Amino acid sequence: MSDTHAPRRWKSCPPAVASWLRGAGLILHAGDVCTAAVLDELAQYAPVTAVMGNNDGPDVAAWGAPETAVVTVDGLRVAMVHDSGPAAGRLARLRGRFPDAGLVVFGHSHIPLDVASADGGFRIFNPGSPTDRRRQPHGTLGVLDIADGQVAGAKIVPVT
Repeated sequence: MSDTHAPRRWKSCPPAVASWLRGAGLILHAGDVCTAAVLDELAQYAPVTAVMGNNDGPDVAAWGAPETAVVTVDGLRVAMVHDSGPAAGRLARLRGRFPDAGLVVFGHSHIPLDVASADGGFRIFNPGSPTDRRRQPHGTLGVLDIADGQVAGAKIVPVT
């Protein structure tokens, strides 16, 4: 997930979000948490890896959120960053920035996106925001199924 924007947009975990988190093995938060209390709340569901967003402050950094992160999930290297830059050239730019990753999760735009490279060896994924849909029809989160070093499934889930 990304861009929860607490406490203005996230007072506590919305029930539709919680129903998806209950089955999670890992929660990735791609920034703009806005208060570390959200990360503590998410950690009650599953382990959390988070990165800093442009609206995050010292408490999120103190929680342990770096500017970028790379984790290995069932053999797949997953990179995270909040702001991926302009839409034009995004896939190639992120592949160049994280050459050892098979997947990059990002946020910032609040626009859900799931794009794989033509060779299928690289994917970028923006789950959108569960609480601040902006011009999108729904608030969303992303669900990734990672197995044997690959993305076995990816979906954007409406939660509002």
